[in-house]
Amino acid sequence: MAELLDQSEVDALLAAVDTGQAPVAEAGPTSRIFSRRHAGNLGDIEIKPYDFKRPERVSKDQMRALENLHDGFARNFGAALSGFLRTIIEVKVANIEQMTFSEFTHSLPNPTCFNLLTAEPLDGNMCLEISPLIIYPVIDRLLGGSNADLFIPQRPLTAIELRLVQKIIDRAMSSLRDAWSNILPLTFKLVETESNPQLVQIVPPNEVVVVVGYEMKMGGRAGTMSLCIPYNVIEPVIEKLSNQTWAQYKRGRRDDQLRKRVADKLESAKLTLTAVLADTSIKLDDLIRLQVGDVITTENPHQLRCR
Repeated sequence: MAELLDQSEVDALLAAVDTGQAPVAEAGPTSRIFSRRHAGNLGDIEIKPYDFKRPERVSKDQMRALENLHDGFARNFGAALSGFLRTIIEVKVANIEQMTFSEFTHSLPNPTCFNLLTAEPLDGNMCLEISPLIIYPVIDRLLGGSNADLFIPQRPLTAIELRLVQKIIDRAMSSLRDAWSNILPLTFKLVETESNPQLVQIVPPNEVVVVVGYEMKMGGRAGTMSLCIPYNVIEPVIEKLSNQTWAQYKRGRRDDQLRKRVADKLESAKLTLTAVLADTSIKLDDLIRLQVGDVITTENPHQLRCR
């Protein structure tokens, strides 16, 4: 360890600095910006702070595309649940953000309805979590209840409740398949349903995930739903997630809807139809003598003509 300076040495050093006689260290090499993407003028590059604890691996453009994609899922899922439960279910996207998997699991209640999904041909699992505040009213509705004075229990789902929840998840997976069909045809399967999210480790705790938060409303009841998509799951198709791709999809979907409306209008249009079953020639004398039961021989076989 270096020796400490005494007071006289400190005074001598301060005096040398004031008179400009103190030795000055040579200037080291200046910092430089290195970029593989910008080989030309580097002065125009915008430098942004980067938090290594909260890395953003999905661009803002891709996040907006994911939000638009799952907004369509929310509408379709709400419509499917409304028809299944015979009541109005409103589902809408509340937020979408990137975080680590540990942050996601620690933000969830315990117990909850935590469903592991596979999305073949993508590798890995996704998570669909439904809050007890809304899943129990949905179960009560399936069992014929009115949700008027429903008590929300703080316990894991029973075996019967899990069977009912599976019907809800089946409709969610169907809506997810439709929402992702333009990006990549996916086959969703329910792997497992857990009550404690802390026991599920589909990716390392520090792995980046995209979490889409939803609001669900049914009558006087409301709750949340979260879809957790690990980055390594969607990494093979991440380049397809852009506003340009989504705009092309919406434009194609509008064309399909227009084509369907035109087809519906044509099907309901009234047309005059004349059918010619067969042609033949008979003498006027034979025509006058025709009686019930007489047979007129025509060309056989004969094609049916319509005009």
